[in-house]
Amino acid sequence: MNLLINIMTKLGLLKKDLDYHLLRASMVIIFLFFGYQKWFDYEAQASIPYISHGPLIFWMYPVFGIKGACLLLGVAEWLFGALLFAGFWNKKLGILGAIGGCVSFIATFTIIPFIPDGWAPSAGGFPAMTERVAFLMKDLVLFAVSFYLLKQGIVRVTHTAKHNDLVMEADRAA
Repeated sequence: MNLLINIMTKLGLLKKDLDYHLLRASMVIIFLFFGYQKWFDYEAQASIPYISHGPLIFWMYPVFGIKGACLLLGVAEWLFGALLFAGFWNKKLGILGAIGGCVSFIATFTIIPFIPDGWAPSAGGFPAMTERVAFLMKDLVLFAVSFYLLKQGIVRVTHTAKHNDLVMEADRAA
């Protein structure tokens, strides 16, 4: 086991911020691909049971229609992905992207109790998930990642601000 740990260490697994950057990059890719598929009719049709039963997003169909709601979600996902991508250089933009991710995944994860045919009757119902609930379960982890990126962004912005304040105080004292 020690050999494996040493190899992983030499490969850079403990490199500073590697996990943070991998999570950010993963979220950018997820938002890019999920946003892209929203431009196609097959996704608009596949989204009907999710959006129409979402306690936070059900209103989108009466306001925008099926295709319009799907396009709006796609634009929002691309926006959140772009903000997270920009967060590599600008932490404040990354914070906005992480907030968007948190809101997005709260909106989708809260669909689980309301999705029709979400629990397999042949297996006794809850907690035996069907593919509909299983598809939404990933959003719990994606919410946690978005929350982590939000927290890290705030920590990094406030740390930089405190550091800049200390530098300004030192300059004034000199």
